[in-house]
Amino acid sequence: MTTLLADVPSRDRSAAGAILVAGIVLATLTEAIASTVLSLGRGDIIGDTYATPDQFAWLDIGYTALKLIGFMIASWLMTRINPRSLIISSTLVMGAACGIAAITARLDLLVVLRVIQGFSGGVLLVGGQTLIFLSFPRSRQPVLQALFAMGAVVAPATIAPALQGWLLDSQSWTWIFFSVIPIALAAAGLLLIADSPKPVETAHSPLDWIGLSLISVTLFCFTYVFSQGSRWDWFAEPRILWLTVIGMAALLAFLGQQLIGKDQGLLDFTLFRSEDFSFAFVVSFVAGAALFGSAYLIPSFAVSVLAFTPTDAGQLLLPSGALFIGALLLAAFLMQTRRIPPIATVPFGILMIMIAMWMLSGSTNQSGADDMMAAILLRGLGLGFLFLSITLVAFSNLNNSNLASGIGLFNTGRQLGGLMGVAGLQTLIDHNVAGNIAVLGANITAGVPAVGQRLTTLTAMLVAKGMDAADASRAATSLLGRAVTGQATVIAFDTAFNAVALLFVIAAPVLVTIKIGLSRYAKMRAVRSSRTGEPGT
Repeated sequence: MTTLLADVPSRDRSAAGAILVAGIVLATLTEAIASTVLSLGRGDIIGDTYATPDQFAWLDIGYTALKLIGFMIASWLMTRINPRSLIISSTLVMGAACGIAAITARLDLLVVLRVIQGFSGGVLLVGGQTLIFLSFPRSRQPVLQALFAMGAVVAPATIAPALQGWLLDSQSWTWIFFSVIPIALAAAGLLLIADSPKPVETAHSPLDWIGLSLISVTLFCFTYVFSQGSRWDWFAEPRILWLTVIGMAALLAFLGQQLIGKDQGLLDFTLFRSEDFSFAFVVSFVAGAALFGSAYLIPSFAVSVLAFTPTDAGQLLLPSGALFIGALLLAAFLMQTRRIPPIATVPFGILMIMIAMWMLSGSTNQSGADDMMAAILLRGLGLGFLFLSITLVAFSNLNNSNLASGIGLFNTGRQLGGLMGVAGLQTLIDHNVAGNIAVLGANITAGVPAVGQRLTTLTAMLVAKGMDAADASRAATSLLGRAVTGQATVIAFDTAFNAVALLFVIAAPVLVTIKIGLSRYAKMRAVRSSRTGEPGT
């Protein structure tokens, strides 16, 4: 389905290639900033737009759902539009949408702009990564994909939150959107002057409108359910139940329609003839849950428990970005020059992430950035070794005809895994806070000597500061209640950190079993193919 590309012209290929890659990486930075703007700027945007939590949720739902749809349709768009032109157009649309979002406080317009940002972000990510694969030989892909990951994975996980926190404290949330404009213009300028392969004309397949409609309904429903399910106590709320049912029905209808349509559908089933892609697609859900889940937990813990400012919370993850990049480059060097198979670094990445999350599970309300930094740095190392490996495992054996489809589907799996991971952690924290308060509160009664002594001490302290005795007694009780809630929240976050570590403990044997099963199936298929004289893939 992807437009095939001819050889790059011979003139100064190194410089032309560097400009092309630089333009693509800058384009991914626009998506990194736009995708994470709500993580720290939520309170400021709600205040300026006078939005209720339900209304504000559409800013997130609209962006994520359309980003997923962009992942799915990008490969078809690349058969109709020159890939470089598609990336340039998507980047400029992203910059324009962010520019307009920076000068308006109308909620309805912001929702529309977030939808546009999400779709253009999904398309430029798939288009950019595909163009790198198609423009350069496979032998150079480890380093090139490491560079791409710096903008597509490292930036939204580390650099963008730090930038946004600083802008929120020093300026306002509108400056986050303003910051996208110069980056988008610079990316478009580099891509315009870069040498890129000339497209080769291929047969155009019609757009599968039925399949697109069904998968759009599926992705919208799942995005709403995963992002809002925790707020509504999941299936206790009828709308969550109905959207889940509709989403599952649409997904089954989509898969059935794609099987009937065979090669004319939106989903390219030839991807799953590759054992490596099938395995990496499954791993993408786990990796997405680990990346997005940990990126949600650490700043949330810093803001809600440690009372960090947005700047401090954003900068908390920034040092890990350096080790994330270092691990990407080290893994790329080992794979490209030492010919180490990509799968070799996956166990190291998983082990480092598990240890990092276990270390964070010992955090308290007295912890500071220095106490958490070792674990955060170790997390960055682990993610670097994990993400480059599964990227190369997934795409190295795909051919040019289904590469874009594979990249879009892989990114969809990673994003959905992230949504599921964050939703699960939110639910775990909410339920644990309530349960911990009940347990701690049951042991804090007026008849317990330690409780009475604490209340007496607090009351005396407040009276010494000039408060009336009766008011001081009530305030002391309130302060003790806040302390109990705070401790319950700390325990809940520690449980969530442990949950991320346990995710790999549970997932690792499952993934190994899947890998063994896929290998055996590939061998059986190869044997059958050799007997019948048909190709195995």
